[in-house]
Amino acid sequence: MKKQFLLFIGLVVMVVAFNACTSKIDQEKLPSYFDNLEQGIQTGGVKMISINTPKGKFNVWTKQIGNNPTTKILLLNGGPGCTHEYFECFESFLPKEGIEFIYYDQLACGNSNNPKDTSLFSLPRYVEEVEQLRVALQLDKNNFYLLGHSWGGILAMQYALKYQANLKGLIISNMMASCPKYGKYADDVLAKQMDANVLDTIRAIEKKGDFKNPTYMQLLLTNYYTKHICRLPEYPEPVNRSFNKMNNDLYTIMQGPSEFGISGKLTNWDVSDELKNIHVPTLVIGATYDTMDPKYMEWMSKQIPGAQFLLCANGSHMCMYDDQQTYMNGLIKFLKNSN
Repeated sequence: MKKQFLLFIGLVVMVVAFNACTSKIDQEKLPSYFDNLEQGIQTGGVKMISINTPKGKFNVWTKQIGNNPTTKILLLNGGPGCTHEYFECFESFLPKEGIEFIYYDQLACGNSNNPKDTSLFSLPRYVEEVEQLRVALQLDKNNFYLLGHSWGGILAMQYALKYQANLKGLIISNMMASCPKYGKYADDVLAKQMDANVLDTIRAIEKKGDFKNPTYMQLLLTNYYTKHICRLPEYPEPVNRSFNKMNNDLYTIMQGPSEFGISGKLTNWDVSDELKNIHVPTLVIGATYDTMDPKYMEWMSKQIPGAQFLLCANGSHMCMYDDQQTYMNGLIKFLKNSN
């Protein structure tokens, strides 16, 4: 019995020693995710990037989380006019996987400069803004992933069609490649799910152009937003913080007065026929209860060579919150498999 006990203890010691050695080797192989790469005064990864525009130079705000030389995701928020804050849920998932990501407030949003010049509110100019950020942040085809959510998905697709040689991968989250089809889905499918009297009241207010009428937003909030924007009983604090900072001028000019369809500058934007020209690894994320048609988003994934589709079956437009595990697991799997 004593001999067996000594053999058992010896085996345990060997296993512990082996695991310690293996762990040390794995640690050496892993990127130094929390290495501090900043020079001089430390800012917690925050950089103000100077960009050139037709109206002069302005600064946009970015913040880097982690360090991974092969996987750096630039996050493009929605709206247009929202801020980076609603992406803060990524901090609960990506760092432990060693995935670097970069927050970014687009010009006229959040912590970035706001020139208050509506001539700068255009998709082509925002594409050039992203490209200037890429250069400043030293992102390239060996590490640069672009994740665009909602309006950010439009921006990401348009960027990829012009600058995909600089990309390692693309994530299109909760956005269709056609605003006319987005508007049609709202009219033909989502509107018909509403109570007829509620819909009549909404349409009457829209016809008058009385979008500041508190009844209008209240009806949308209770009959549309809670079903198709975020299906949680209460919006998470980062979502509220981002929405409360919305640049409403930018939002209205580009999107229109609400998420219930589209009526701004982007009304006729459509790159459906150009999706076949995107050749970088791509993930399209849709959700069953989204403001965007999930079947169309699945179709999108079949138009982009080699693309994948992730359906968040219980989610809506903010499915990184209301179907969080599906969203994050799918995103992480894509990033790891495309490396």
